[in-house]
Amino acid sequence: MSFPATRLRRLRRTEALRGLVRETSLSPSHLIQPVFVVSGEGVREPVESMPGIDRLSISELVTEATEIASSGIGAILLFGIPSGKDESGSGAYDDEGVVQMAVRALKEAHPELTVITDVCLCGYTSHGHCGFVRDGEVDNDLTIELLAKTAVSHAEAGADAVAPSDMMDGRVGAIRYQFDEEGHSRVPIVAYSAKYASAFYGPFRDAAESTPEFGDRRGYQLDPANAAEAVRESKLDLDEGADMLMVKPATPYLDIVRRVKDETGAPLAAYHVSGEYSMLKAAAANGWIDERAAVLETLTSIRRAGADAIVTYYAKEAAGWLR
Repeated sequence: MSFPATRLRRLRRTEALRGLVRETSLSPSHLIQPVFVVSGEGVREPVESMPGIDRLSISELVTEATEIASSGIGAILLFGIPSGKDESGSGAYDDEGVVQMAVRALKEAHPELTVITDVCLCGYTSHGHCGFVRDGEVDNDLTIELLAKTAVSHAEAGADAVAPSDMMDGRVGAIRYQFDEEGHSRVPIVAYSAKYASAFYGPFRDAAESTPEFGDRRGYQLDPANAAEAVRESKLDLDEGADMLMVKPATPYLDIVRRVKDETGAPLAAYHVSGEYSMLKAAAANGWIDERAAVLETLTSIRRAGADAIVTYYAKEAAGWLR
């Protein structure tokens, strides 16, 4: 019987051999841990729909950051939940707002930890939309003024990078212009360039208390059916001064991750969102999957698709498994 000279299985026989030819790496340095900060003292409030994730007051957040940093993770993505909300989301750009105070505390306690702040108004508006609403619709141009004001306040508090997630047209350019005008030209912008109107955000909206009171966000987030539009959005953000792009969600949009990476060549993050996280947690809790194996396989697939960094609620756990 004749056998082929080339047998790819030869290099799969042992872990050492597999490691020698492994094409995609995954390490704690590739991961970004999202965190939720709230007002108050000594608050550690579990998010019911996201097992293992808590809303934290600033002191608790600093403690949590110690664990995150010690796991080998170099960056967090910070979301704020204010004590009060209004129609214009003024808590987002308050210099004494919960995010601004949290950034100062984090940078004092952990100067080596990269603090990226989410820049959006949805968690601060009484109606839950990502900008200022006029006549039942989000006013794009007024909203980007408020977003730029928010980003500047984060930079002045000490944020290492800002991540606008609102999907308003022109917001990256507005933030970059304002940064340059006010002495923050070195602060990077991580743009949520391809953020889809996804069904996978539900647990996050519970955590951030940001569910819209009316309508939805399809008027400004991307249609899940579109791919070329994500590339156009990404290129526009680069032209406006973005330093890094992001695709959100991750696993249902791995084709978008690959396409954006191939067509822009820019540094790229992918957001493994709350729904993706909670589905894995639920399946693991029911004994349907091996949680560790499934999570590491999922995160590796996101890296394989082209993501340089992964925002994931599993970051701290995954870093422990990887170490």
